Amino acid sequence: MEWLGLYNYWVVVVLMMVGFYIVIAQGNLVKKIVGLNIFQTSVFIFFISLAKLDGGTAPVYVEGITEYSNPLPHVLILTAIVVGVALTAMGLALVVRVHELYGSIEEDEIHEQDGKH
Repeated sequence: MEWLGLYNYWVVVVLMMVGFYIVIAQGNLVKKIVGLNIFQTSVFIFFISLAKLDGGTAPVYVEGITEYSNPLPHVLILTAIVVGVALTAMGLALVVRVHELYGSIEEDEIHEQDGKH
C-alpha cells in the first residue's frame, strides 16, 4: 500500500476535481470564482509537495549539511498567490459589473436576457 503514503497527491486530486466540478456545474458566477480558487489552491499544494526533499534543510550554508531544499518553487507559489488574489478581485469586479447590467449573476438568466438559449 505504498500509494497511501502519497496522501498529499490525493488531496491535490480531490481539491482539483472539486474545483473543476464547481466551475462546470454551478451557474452562479461567484460560485464559479470560488471553484477556480479551489482549483488554483490544489495547484499550489501540488508544486509545494514537489519541492519537498526528504532530509533537506533550508538553503543556508551550514558545515556538514549536504542536502538543501530548493526555495524556487516556494517563491513561485508566493508570486502565484499574489496574482491569484488580483485575478479573484478582478473576477469579482466583473461579476459586480455584470450584476449592474443584467440584474443577476446567474448564467441562465443572463443568457435569457441576451436572447441566447
